[in-house]
Amino acid sequence: VALLLLLALCNAIKIHGEESNGLCDVNLTLRSRPHSVSILEFGAVGDGKTLNTIAFQNAIFYLKSFADKGGAQLYVPPGRWLTGSFNLTSHLTLFLEKDAVILGSQDPSHWDIVEPLPSYGPGTELSGKRYRSLVNGYMLRDVVITGDNGTIDGQGSVWWEWFTSHSLNYSCPHLVEFVSSESILVSNITFLNAPAYNMHPVYCSHVHIHHITVYAPPGSPYTVGIVPDSSDNVCIEDCSISMGYDAIALKSGWDEYGIAYGRPTANVHIRRVQLQSFSGSSLAFGSQMSGGISDVQVQQLHLYDSLTGIEFRTTKGRGGYIKEIAISDVDMLNIKTAFGANGHFGSHPDDKFDPDALPLVAKITIQNIIGTNISMAGNFTGIEESPFTTICLSNVSLSINSASSSPWQCSYVSGFSESVLPEPCSELNNPDASSSCFSLLKPNGRAAVL
Repeated sequence: VALLLLLALCNAIKIHGEESNGLCDVNLTLRSRPHSVSILEFGAVGDGKTLNTIAFQNAIFYLKSFADKGGAQLYVPPGRWLTGSFNLTSHLTLFLEKDAVILGSQDPSHWDIVEPLPSYGPGTELSGKRYRSLVNGYMLRDVVITGDNGTIDGQGSVWWEWFTSHSLNYSCPHLVEFVSSESILVSNITFLNAPAYNMHPVYCSHVHIHHITVYAPPGSPYTVGIVPDSSDNVCIEDCSISMGYDAIALKSGWDEYGIAYGRPTANVHIRRVQLQSFSGSSLAFGSQMSGGISDVQVQQLHLYDSLTGIEFRTTKGRGGYIKEIAISDVDMLNIKTAFGANGHFGSHPDDKFDPDALPLVAKITIQNIIGTNISMAGNFTGIEESPFTTICLSNVSLSINSASSSPWQCSYVSGFSESVLPEPCSELNNPDASSSCFSLLKPNGRAAVL
């Protein structure tokens, strides 16, 4: 009882203070949850074999009654707690003790089936419905997932096999997904082996993710760490992410469906993170970005052992924009391509897209970058009908490991660079773009908060 009372003091969200250098500088104070229960009180068994879906559902249904009484906490003690998908409720803290592991069932019948997200039209991997994520929040407010570095393990190997063999009935589930929710805090948790995405806030506001560890093995197909999707006021800091595909990917809907939904990803701050991506990008923008991505500040990254370091992705028919992105203070190690911007990336959900819906890629500053053992400095391939403009590079030093005489490749792109080694392509050395680039920088030389 004393332990539960102590844990009940954990973690409700209260945000105050003013921004200085970005959203992550907003102070978070934690007020107590007046009520706390253990999953044991609802008959759960932590042996890794007993299915506990009903125990989680019943516990959260009970705690929902405390929403107007200061909220409540669900405590998960050490053990291996097998479960199918379950939903959270507002004003709730889900607390995982050290050595507590929530295990996703490998039986697809234990995962609910839901409709595809409206900004993605018919669906992602497959047309039609999708598997609901393991832990879900829909139209919630003030939710915390935290602990003493407990673990949520999706046991994704069976999903990866089904995906690779084209034997899935519905699109793969994620580990944690919040839809149309606000004031979300996720901290001090380890995520392992997600079937697809690990953390997916979509149509959300005020999301703070910090001190989490995320891992999936190199061969896991299209596993992604954190995906802010048509969400705003997002902070990601002090995380370590190593994934089969992308580590962090910002998105905002797919072609005509994302354009119609019209909700951008905006006001995002990412700092002090370590990112590794086996077959994708450490940090990716797009390619599903039809609602727009803007006002993103990225600082103090360590990117390593990745196919691509930082990449901007789009294609004709996407519409939308990627603009006002400021990236600074990055060190890269063992990266095949340091920077990429690809205007011919990805497929379309159906044949209803408008080929004349041309995306805008502009006002991107990248500065204070050091790279070691880099195979290619940059590959910027814009769109002939809508070239990428105002790509601004400053104080970039990359140690290239190949004998290639062309460490940069550029087409349909324009911008300006200074103090960049190896020397970039002529398209990124346009004096006419210099005044626009310098206007995007703070007087102290750091990338602007745009």
